[in-house]
Amino acid sequence: MARVVVDVMLKPEILDPQGQAVANALPRLGVTDVSSVRIGRRIEIDFAGEPDLDRAREIADKLLANPVIEDFDIRVVQDAAEVA
Repeated sequence: MARVVVDVMLKPEILDPQGQAVANALPRLGVTDVSSVRIGRRIEIDFAGEPDLDRAREIADKLLANPVIEDFDIRVVQDAAEVA
């Protein structure tokens, strides 16, 4: 079994209010050296057999990400240690 990981993030020019809320809360935890935070999603797709990157890209483009406001990256991971 092969796993494909899709990371979906808002495009840099899109405001990220959730990321801003986290960044604004960090000083209350004593963290003062973080200048910005962006929040995204991680989706893991398990393929039976060899991973089909073209199919994964199609799934991400049509279902997992909104291409108007989000970008995505796809990568294959071979074992659980790479997933973390």
